[in-house]
Amino acid sequence: MSIIVNHLTYRYNPGTAMESTALDDINLKIEDGEFIGLIGHTGSGKSTLVQQLNGILKPTSGGVYVDGADIGDDGYDLKKLRGEVGLVFQYPEHQLFETDVFKDVCFGPKNLGLTQKETELRAYEALKQVGIADEYFYQSPFDLSGGQKRRVAIAGVLAMKPKVLILDEPTAGLDPKGRDELLDKLTSIRQDTGCTIILVSHSMEDVARYADRIVVMHKGRIAFDDTPMEVFKHRDELKEMGLGVPGITETMYKLKDAGFPVSTDIITVDTAVTEIMKVLGR
Repeated sequence: MSIIVNHLTYRYNPGTAMESTALDDINLKIEDGEFIGLIGHTGSGKSTLVQQLNGILKPTSGGVYVDGADIGDDGYDLKKLRGEVGLVFQYPEHQLFETDVFKDVCFGPKNLGLTQKETELRAYEALKQVGIADEYFYQSPFDLSGGQKRRVAIAGVLAMKPKVLILDEPTAGLDPKGRDELLDKLTSIRQDTGCTIILVSHSMEDVARYADRIVVMHKGRIAFDDTPMEVFKHRDELKEMGLGVPGITETMYKLKDAGFPVSTDIITVDTAVTEIMKVLGR
């Protein structure tokens, strides 16, 4: 499923004294199966942009095209679109409401009009995809840990079998172990299903490690759109935007400044270890 954002502008409270431009002439193409990291300072327009992609918000001007169709056209099936372009909001566990985990995950596919058998099969598969053991299926979701609740909420979207999965700060509030486990699960889901993943994040380390491509938002516009290695070459510009680079990249810059002939085009710990060992002749 391809998504094209064409000259999209979005203004909050248009025509009032409170009018503000959240997105300013955005052009973006998302190819099938990509893993995109969407980063930017608070207020840069990240969340507003992803809410345009499944029609929660409508552009002030410009448009969003999914497989060539304008989702803003009269009669466009937005219900179907929201099943195919799944959006997981920040702290999605706040949206859990059923008496047990399994019923909660069944809610989405049930509303698609599927049979009970197909609904339950999808719920089971989705819970397994995110690593929830059978013993938790019939527990109250409110008795689970924070990380487990997050996985259950994501399973509820996965049960819709989306072609595009958008996650807005999915690791917020999780400890490092929980964060890594969740992101590893998302990588496995992408490999198994071929779905596109758009990860909205404040963590430079996360997008450097997992994303194929990074889109940087700044003041409602796209500042950079490239591979992680190319984006993080813009260290000074990113710092001016309040973002910076992954911690290991900053370490390599400091080693360079201290006189070590290391490359600064390093964005992960593994590549940094290889580079440092090479420089030390080991």
